[in-house]
Amino acid sequence: MAWWKAWMEQEGVTVKGSPHFNPDPDAEILYKAMKGIGTNEQAIIDVLTKRSNAQRQQISKSFKAQFGKDLTETLKSELSGKFERLIVALMYPPYRYEAKELHDAMQGLGTKEGVIIEILASRTKHQLQEIMKAYEEDYGSSLEEDIQGDTSGYLERILVCLLQGSRDDVSGFVDPGLALQDAQDLYEAGEKIHGTDEMKFITILCTRSATHLMRVFEEYEKIANKSIEDSIKSETHGSLEEAMLTVVKCTRNLHSYFAERLHYAMKGAGTLDGTLIRNIVSRSEIDLNLIKSQFKKMYGKTLSSMIMVNIGKGALLSLDLSSPGRKVSGK
Repeated sequence: MAWWKAWMEQEGVTVKGSPHFNPDPDAEILYKAMKGIGTNEQAIIDVLTKRSNAQRQQISKSFKAQFGKDLTETLKSELSGKFERLIVALMYPPYRYEAKELHDAMQGLGTKEGVIIEILASRTKHQLQEIMKAYEEDYGSSLEEDIQGDTSGYLERILVCLLQGSRDDVSGFVDPGLALQDAQDLYEAGEKIHGTDEMKFITILCTRSATHLMRVFEEYEKIANKSIEDSIKSETHGSLEEAMLTVVKCTRNLHSYFAERLHYAMKGAGTLDGTLIRNIVSRSEIDLNLIKSQFKKMYGKTLSSMIMVNIGKGALLSLDLSSPGRKVSGK
């Protein structure tokens, strides 16, 4: 699909924005692309996938000032399917988008625990604070209270603990003595006893820094003769197991974790479009190129090529992959 290719083939941090940016002509191009019968999707791709999020917000303001319409709502009315979902995601300010994803995960029947776990376990303390602020502004309720109302048991406890942002993600300080004690405490809370002290696992995993936890994992393996991942798998199950393993994965290598999430979204029957779009959009101005590099190392193929294979069939648009600047033709 051309819009995926346009999105994935940006250089640098994938999306740096336009160096000679003026929101007014961009807004006019978008207006003309959606005026009258039919929609010029290529024009929308050319503008929105080549602008930073901050620039898209300025385009949105200019669109409203010039034409008296909300740009996001206009895009929703003109587009459909996966293309609409991606373009609308691009229009949200980053923290509002992640707040929306969390809100959507708790709406309707059932809760998409995987979405909540993914976001809360992989974001920094600052990012979590901004997401909580955006959530309350947009939905008039506390993210913590909504998670408590939608989950229960130890899963609720680990999610709330992650949301507190108690982990030190700046200093990188490691106390060798405390790391050894934490490893011993984890062993005694799981492998050494009949049953599991889940709260001990939750407390250590959610309150220690990544650099400290890496030392804890090393010491744990010496004591238990098995990895912390293997112990978590044998001691827990379901969404709690997923949450704990996600914390460990994000601690060991954040880029590998996101590469795995993107691969998971495309393996098997069907594609998990929400997971694919959310992770590409949310990491595009942070570390998507590093994730793409890790993806190639882990799976032996590029993320772009796998996306094209998995969602390209039946697509509305096609693109000559060897010529990113080529025009898109409808199918």
